[in-house]
Amino acid sequence: MSLPSLRDTIQAHGLDAKKSLGQHFLLDPGICARIAALGGDLTGRSVVEIGPGPGGLTRALLDTPASRVDVVEIDERAWPLLDELATYYPDRLHVVRQDALKLDAATLAPAPRQIIANLPYNVATPLLVGWLRQASQWERLSLMFQLEVAERICAAPGSSAYGRLAVLAQWCASCSVALRIPPAAFSPPPKVHSAVAVIIPHAKQPSPQLFRAMEQVTAAAFGQRRKMLRSSLKSIGGERLLEQAGIEPTRRAETLSVAEFARLAELNLASR
Repeated sequence: MSLPSLRDTIQAHGLDAKKSLGQHFLLDPGICARIAALGGDLTGRSVVEIGPGPGGLTRALLDTPASRVDVVEIDERAWPLLDELATYYPDRLHVVRQDALKLDAATLAPAPRQIIANLPYNVATPLLVGWLRQASQWERLSLMFQLEVAERICAAPGSSAYGRLAVLAQWCASCSVALRIPPAAFSPPPKVHSAVAVIIPHAKQPSPQLFRAMEQVTAAAFGQRRKMLRSSLKSIGGERLLEQAGIEPTRRAETLSVAEFARLAELNLASR
């Protein structure tokens, strides 16, 4: 029994991308294969994909040596199509009918595990922050975002794109933009370019308490990024924290390194 083509399958099921779900289907098998390859050698690995839609990237992941692929899909219109695909890979493909925002994806499959996904753009950032909170559970994250978001994740201090997302991501992992993808590769084409960010968690991760302290510091610092830190951090005792950290209170958030933010987070936690 040969697997029908992706386009034939989409046509048979009458599936089209839904704007309210932030969907832009990636149908180019060459690009899907390049994204799957960003996971490295997937032998013995579990892979979680969020928002598979018609399963273009899913097929590319199943062409790798990954031991299992769990796809998390909220759109019930795609379930019959994914169930059909699973009949061709009964021991490897598992369809999870849930909202990824309400799911602990690390519980789906055994380690070592990765996430490789073309994320729905309207929930991509909260999904990433949730996975950073549990970064020790993941070997690697290869995630497609709007290009602007991918650049924010990987931005350097002092740049206009540098902000809370860059600090959180680079504190927990090494981050790089690995692949840029034009709008024409999608159906329907989005209005912006896209990019895949590869995020490889560090061996040592902050405790949940320290992560929350970092979230508080970065939310305050970048919530009023035009202000000096002594003003933007006032609500969490900024002047005292800055003095203890040896950071000039007249500096602004975008000038601080990730290491300086880490120092502020540690002091913030210790002061509670």
